[in-house]
Amino acid sequence: MNEFINIFSGSDPENIATSVKLLLLLTVLSLAPGILILMTSFTRILIVLSFVRTSLATQSMPPNQVLVGIALFLTFFIMAPTFQEVNEQALIPLFNEEISLNEAYEEASMPMKEFMAKHTRQKDLALFMEYSGMERPESIQEIPLTTLVPAFAISELKTAFQMGFMIFIPFLVIDMAVASVLMSMGMMMLPPVMISLPFKILLFVLVDGWYLISKSLLEGF
Repeated sequence: MNEFINIFSGSDPENIATSVKLLLLLTVLSLAPGILILMTSFTRILIVLSFVRTSLATQSMPPNQVLVGIALFLTFFIMAPTFQEVNEQALIPLFNEEISLNEAYEEASMPMKEFMAKHTRQKDLALFMEYSGMERPESIQEIPLTTLVPAFAISELKTAFQMGFMIFIPFLVIDMAVASVLMSMGMMMLPPVMISLPFKILLFVLVDGWYLISKSLLEGF
């Protein structure tokens, strides 16, 4: 314990360098969850599931914890082959001291870059490459993560909102039909949402909505 304290309290240049490295490591670890979220399928899945709940107008059902849990496990399922490559190409050789930390970073970034590039629109990638003044790369591996990650993120947002729009359409038709019937019956004071909610839930259950949504998400990757 005293040695750990001395790392931060000593004036030796070596101790200062070690302190800076530890500080940077803690910073990276605190940002790691957010970075991983933007580099995987998690963003698209969670947004689409949130659109489903909003279109059903069921307020907080399913709860946020359930949606996040489903999105997390679907992400693990979709990203399993990519994570397996990272483990075999980077982590195992690093733990066996066969490669250095820098080489492990390069090896780990390759499968992630391939996954993100496959689902990134060229227009989005070109935006960040032009802003940073990059020349046209010869391969995907030459694109830095600082350019590929934001391009992948906005591509995923666009795809998720497109899927959300398609999910909204059938439920919007039900709301409009119910509102028209209520107005024709003179029940203008009765909120259409209260009447349309059971019909939307019934429709969603009859078509096995959760299966269709999960199938669409899996086939999208």
